[in-house]
This record gives sequence, structure tokens and C-alpha cells, in this order.
Amino acid sequence: MSQAGAVVDRVVTDRGELVLRQCGGHFEIVSNGVFLMDTRAGTSERLLVREALHLVRPGARVLIGGLGVGFSLAEAVASTTPGEIVVLEIEETLIEWHRRRLAPYSGGGLHDPRVRVVNEDLLDWLRGTDDVFDAICLDIDNGPDWTVFPPNAALYDEVGTALLRDRLADDGVLAVWSASASPGYAARLAAMIGSVTTHLVDVPRGEPDVVYLARRTPAATGGSPGPVSRANGPGTPPAR
Repeated sequence: MSQAGAVVDRVVTDRGELVLRQCGGHFEIVSNGVFLMDTRAGTSERLLVREALHLVRPGARVLIGGLGVGFSLAEAVASTTPGEIVVLEIEETLIEWHRRRLAPYSGGGLHDPRVRVVNEDLLDWLRGTDDVFDAICLDIDNGPDWTVFPPNAALYDEVGTALLRDRLADDGVLAVWSASASPGYAARLAAMIGSVTTHLVDVPRGEPDVVYLARRTPAATGGSPGPVSRANGPGTPPAR
């Protein structure tokens, strides 16, 4: 990420300042002065959705938590597998950016008839819905151990994991993006949801990006843990 960049838009939300910058032909999103993501790569974000879709039936109901710069949504709408795609995004400003400048990065997904965008906090929405999904793909933080906002930590604890499990269909899959490994979280997924596969995607600097895939076993209630396996992701993308 370059330190210099032209500010395209700056908005103050209930969670603070959100900035869209353009630098070298790419866009960067900054929250409260902290770099979150850019449009330079996206390999691991696409893998998050692609691997989940490999495990579900045609016509699947898919939930994407976090719109980001759109890579995950673009991967979903490029596939014929989903019959319905629900996207939860707390920042209305970010949704509006995807109607204009960021639309190419989300594959024009906001115009796909299968897509419904919900402008709400993911945890609040999950607590208030009975909807069940074949795949839930989460990329709203830098990982279970590095949340963008402190309240998001509740999504990854035992109560939050149970909530996600209960929103999965039997044999459904939960996919979670992380900027670093979280063995404790992988163990929680295995104990509460089912077998876990870990995909690592190398980046030029720092630890690999990590995608956790947990497959729900029928009637999973948090009993005996499932196995945890590891699979290397493809390629070495630029920094996120």
C-alpha cells in the first residue's frame, strides 16, 4: 500500500471516519486512519467464496458478511451455483461506493437479480433472523483475533459461533477469512460445527492469509470436535 493517495470520498459514520482513496489506479479503504483493504489483489477473498461454493448444491443460499472492495461478491455472482446471495454490510457509504466507483470490483453484483444487500450489523441481523444458508462467507474483520471494531469479537466466541452454526443448513459450510492463523478459533470451529479445512495464501509481506472452512455435521451441537486439515491456497498475491 502506498502512503500517498488522492482522497476520492470521506464520510463520517456512526463508527468514525471512512475514506476512499485512489492510488496508482487502485482504490484503498481507510477506517479511522487505519488501512483496511485495497483493490490490488483479492486472491484469498475470492478463494473464501470459491471453496465454499465447491461444497454446496446448485441453487444454494449464500450469505456474505462484509462487502469490502467486492472480491467475494464478484466470485459469488460469477458462479452459477448460488440461487440467492445475501450480503450484509454495515456501512451504507460502502454500498454506495459499489454502485459507482467500486462496481467493477464487485462484478456488478449489486445489479445481479440473485443479490440482496442488507445495510445492517451482521451480528444484529443474525440474532433477528431465522434464515438458513448453505454457505456463510465472512470477511468483516482482519480475523478472529484482530477485529475492525471491538464488538465484532462476539462473532467469533462460543456464542457467536453457535449462532453461525444455527444459521447453517445441515451439511452447510462456514468460510472465514483471516489475515493470520488462529489455531484457537480453528479448534472452536471443529468442536462446534464440524470438520475444518485451512487454506493458506502467501503474501509478499508477513504471515499468509488464511481461510477456514468448517462443514456442519448434521445435528451439530458442539460435542466431539471434527478433524482440522490444511490445504495450501494458490499463488502469491500482492498485499491485501
